[in-house]
Amino acid sequence: MRVRLFVGEALRSITANLSTTIAATMTVLIGMFLLGLFIALGSWVVSWTDNVKREVLVKVFFEKDARPAEINAVRNRLVQMDEVKKVVYVSPDDALRRMKEKFPELTENLASNPLPPAFEVTPKDAENVDAIAAKLDPAPAGVDKVDYAQKKTERVLKVARVIELVFLAASLILLVASIILIANTIRLSIFSRRREIEVMKLVGASNWFVRGPFMLEGLICGLAGALIAVVLLFLGRELALPAVFSDTIKDAGSDVRAWSFPVIAGILVAAGLVLGALGSGITLRRFLRV
Repeated sequence: MRVRLFVGEALRSITANLSTTIAATMTVLIGMFLLGLFIALGSWVVSWTDNVKREVLVKVFFEKDARPAEINAVRNRLVQMDEVKKVVYVSPDDALRRMKEKFPELTENLASNPLPPAFEVTPKDAENVDAIAAKLDPAPAGVDKVDYAQKKTERVLKVARVIELVFLAASLILLVASIILIANTIRLSIFSRRREIEVMKLVGASNWFVRGPFMLEGLICGLAGALIAVVLLFLGRELALPAVFSDTIKDAGSDVRAWSFPVIAGILVAAGLVLGALGSGITLRRFLRV
């Protein structure tokens, strides 16, 4: 019975205060649309940085005349390191083939293969490259040099950390801004009905009995705004995204992708419901002190 009363009061308020209802819904729509865009873009960029991190390698180059026993000794030493995920042997023939694919102009007139054997060492975490290189210093027998592009690696890791922090901070700022905007918009509706709230409190209505219809109204506005934002994001993904960013997405690689659209849609709907109810609840507190 109480639920029916709350629903009826919420629907009556929505229809009676249509302008403020539209304003609240549009506020949620704008906030959720921006949040959805940022989640999609931010998760794609984080995925790209993770993909770049996976390409960070420690390369162990051997001398041309390194003996098999020396190569095997270095392999055993590497696989026993806790920081190492995978060790791949690159023979001189494999190295030359790769060079022909990437830089064919440099290999046209080669009389012999000048490239040495090498190991490509994949760390468990990109931050472990320093530790792996340090454990190979001084260089073991047969090793010519150990290289992990120190400056490039440090720059990649620094950019990755900054992007992750910016993504987290901007998401929190958007959520807080959405709550404030929704609360201010709903405050207009509540302010116009403050006399009604005062009378309900004076006749003995509990805080939750008064708060219920307003929070349900906020839930409805939040759900409507979030659903419209999801529809607009879906249209943007299907129509605008392929035309604007198709080349960028292809160049980034198949492993780089944003969170799936159903996940983002679920987050926006949940956020819209929570923000709508929370905005109503926070705003109503001052009017319940009668």
